[in-house]
Amino acid sequence: MDEMNKMNPMNNANSPSTTTDTTQPTEPLLQDLTLDSLSPSLQQACARAGWTDLMPVQQKAMPYVLAGKDVMVQARTGSGKTGAFILPLLQRLDPQKTQCQALVLVPTRELARQVAEEAGLLAGDTGLHVVPVYGGVGYQAQIDAFRQGAHLLVGTPGRILDHLLNRSLDLDHLRVLIFDEADRMLSVGFYPDMRELQRYLPRRRADAFMFSATYPESVLRLAEEFLHKPAFLGLSGDQIYIAEIEHVFCVVPRMQRDRVLIRLLEMENPTSAIIFCNTKNNVEYVTAVLQQYGFDAEDISSNLSQNKREQVLARIRAGNLRFLVATDVAGRGIDIPGLSHVFLFESPEDPESYIHRAGRTGRAGASGTVITLVDLMEKIELGRIAARFNIKMLERPAPEEEDVIAVLGNRIAVMLENKRRKLSFIQKERAARFSSLAHEFAREEDNASLLALLLDEFYQQSMNTAAPQPEAKPKDMQGVKSMARGDAKSKTGPGKKRRRPRKTEISKKEDSA
Repeated sequence: MDEMNKMNPMNNANSPSTTTDTTQPTEPLLQDLTLDSLSPSLQQACARAGWTDLMPVQQKAMPYVLAGKDVMVQARTGSGKTGAFILPLLQRLDPQKTQCQALVLVPTRELARQVAEEAGLLAGDTGLHVVPVYGGVGYQAQIDAFRQGAHLLVGTPGRILDHLLNRSLDLDHLRVLIFDEADRMLSVGFYPDMRELQRYLPRRRADAFMFSATYPESVLRLAEEFLHKPAFLGLSGDQIYIAEIEHVFCVVPRMQRDRVLIRLLEMENPTSAIIFCNTKNNVEYVTAVLQQYGFDAEDISSNLSQNKREQVLARIRAGNLRFLVATDVAGRGIDIPGLSHVFLFESPEDPESYIHRAGRTGRAGASGTVITLVDLMEKIELGRIAARFNIKMLERPAPEEEDVIAVLGNRIAVMLENKRRKLSFIQKERAARFSSLAHEFAREEDNASLLALLLDEFYQQSMNTAAPQPEAKPKDMQGVKSMARGDAKSKTGPGKKRRRPRKTEISKKEDSA
């Protein structure tokens, strides 16, 4: 947590190329909670979980959840953020009402199970019913749980939407909405589901909270569609809003750097990024490798004409180019808004170059990530750079192919589920004809490779989809909270039909979901 409390060295006034504006209209922070200040019921919940004290994120974030004040919390994995939003819900939810009162949205099935288990442990015998809702399992058990009275749902957007579309679930009595790992929830793959989910939320204002390890600029923009004037907690003492750049390095043999770079790009899935190399030859090589793997990438080097250079820069500034590969010389003076990641294909040749490269991200208060590939000798030099500029460097193991496949599998499943929900009845019937054939292909090794071709083709088509952008605010609806009001929607009871929302009922930025 100490690292999160420090202002980033990238904001040093002596480094003009890395100036970051971290000012934000602020309100007085809510008073921190301590274990002793909690109600007896919440203290009992802590005892059930074996907690002897509250972690910093819990001390600072819980007052906002208890008070119903929307907040965006920046907290790293393992910081205790799950408890920070689950524990207050035990006090806010009414076990006597057999209605869904809180919904926690998470990006993966594994996280849904994990959060639901922790929620169940904290809830104990209070009578609050926690239900995990995710795909890959049957619907009936989840439907039965809804009928018995599910007070708190922890689920993936796709399966939650399936139940809403099938009218086996309604959110009419929802009081609290939580986004866990918000940076992923507002990414390309999930954003359409998030917009569709808005249509099923109650008209009255529901409190909404976001928790995430990072808040890239794209997420900060999109958050306005789901939260109402949120506070921002970066666990920064008496400052509400701070910029943070995470500095990471991976020790990788030189001959494996191209493959590791590809895996990192697929694991991190950045909205846009710059990849720095030390030589023009490496710039050209890395660009060619990225293009062969299907990434939308261009390079800038001294070999380019000024006209071509301006075309490339215009593309990435407009959000039409995902990856830019450059040397330090070619990259001087480049200022790209919304850059979430910087990758260093090789360690910089001097300390100042690292500061220049890292300063391309983390602008205007947004989070950023810098990942450097080094060998054992370069690791020593990188350590000297970190010591000189007082930078906290985190070593991370290079991702393996199986790590990437697990992430891509989840990403592809989300996109395919989203596509399936939009099919007409005839399209679904047409696709159903191939179900038995798909099972047969999957059982035979030779035919499985044919399915792999189809998955690769689908992934290639989707991997360079433009990042979601906030929708324009209707002039007559300024200041209305989109998540709080939502579109008019149907009740899920028998015989009731969902009606198309009138224009006047559509909330902020929701002309057409």
